[in-house]
Amino acid sequence: MIILALDTAGVDCAAALYDSGRDTVLGEASDMIGKGHAEHLMGIVDRALDQAGIALCSVDRIAVTVGPGSFTGIRVGVAAARGFALSLEIPAVGITTLAVMAEAERQRSPGRAVLSAMDAKRNEIYLQTFDPGGKPIDEARAVSVEDAQALAADFDGAVTGSATPLLDPDATGDHANHFPISIVARLGATADPDSGKPKPLYLRGPDAKPQAGFAIARV
Repeated sequence: MIILALDTAGVDCAAALYDSGRDTVLGEASDMIGKGHAEHLMGIVDRALDQAGIALCSVDRIAVTVGPGSFTGIRVGVAAARGFALSLEIPAVGITTLAVMAEAERQRSPGRAVLSAMDAKRNEIYLQTFDPGGKPIDEARAVSVEDAQALAADFDGAVTGSATPLLDPDATGDHANHFPISIVARLGATADPDSGKPKPLYLRGPDAKPQAGFAIARV
């Protein structure tokens, strides 16, 4: 099965082609762009397809990161995944960034449970815990830094993600929310295609809100 994986949930704009039968990444492309995913994504997909040497019509499934992450970036990726799936008449599956981060950490620290923690700013952390086999122990959620610190203090496992320095004062190194796009593809190969169309995972509302006082009355 050929998987096309997409990631626009963070600062990266990435795509990969993965052959699950051979457990081989056929081609991948990634640029750290911060913003502007809508303008870059199709070019990234073309680069990955060219490297893989296959046509888009050869893809059997789409996998896409659904968040948490950039509000706009997530919408770009999910819309593209659903558009590809509709036009190619193939399934699309959503993979959370917390699950991808946990899998990346499991590869570095096999046999350990993982706490994925993203700094959500405004004194909040997005987090979720996973068992040593990669299965979620609880639901993804936004909690206060204080509540996350209390959870981490009792957690017997590895901590990963941009919130790591907030949870472990002794943490060193780079803790950016960054991961190989190939992990999204591999998780997408084992995801349940009957779980429903991918949709954004927003753990809190958007920062921009309409100003009700200036709304024009409907007639």
